[in-house]
Amino acid sequence: MSNEVHIDHIDSEILFHLRQDGRLTNVELAKRVGLTPPPCLRRVKRLEEAGVITGYRAVVDPEALGHGLEVLIDVEVSATDRKTFEEFEKTVVSFEEVVEFRRMFGRPDYFVRVAVADHAAYEAFLTGKLSGLSCVLRLVSHLTMKKIKTSS
Repeated sequence: MSNEVHIDHIDSEILFHLRQDGRLTNVELAKRVGLTPPPCLRRVKRLEEAGVITGYRAVVDPEALGHGLEVLIDVEVSATDRKTFEEFEKTVVSFEEVVEFRRMFGRPDYFVRVAVADHAAYEAFLTGKLSGLSCVLRLVSHLTMKKIKTSS
């Protein structure tokens, strides 16, 4: 038995428009997808209740906050026990510079995306926080040249 939600072309259109502008009113959204407001609202509520739409948020420009340098880091750790992994994850999640953190299958063990003000701030983060963790075996930094596509 599958937990997948059936999405028809109208649901897809609703999701497309909400991804573009989550602040659309129901009336405007209904107009864009060719529905009247009541059935459009029912569809949105169904998508929310089914967990397809998980929330609404503001997309913030990191440069406007002084965090214009984005670095992707591959992290390999020397730990094999659950306690060490959990402590490492808890610590890295607490770093304010970390905007995305994933445990991977295979190598690297982790993928970390950080946003900082500049190269000096990145060096301070790397040497003062991440590389100082005892289980860190290897770090490989990838500095972003240009964002081609992002999905929030």
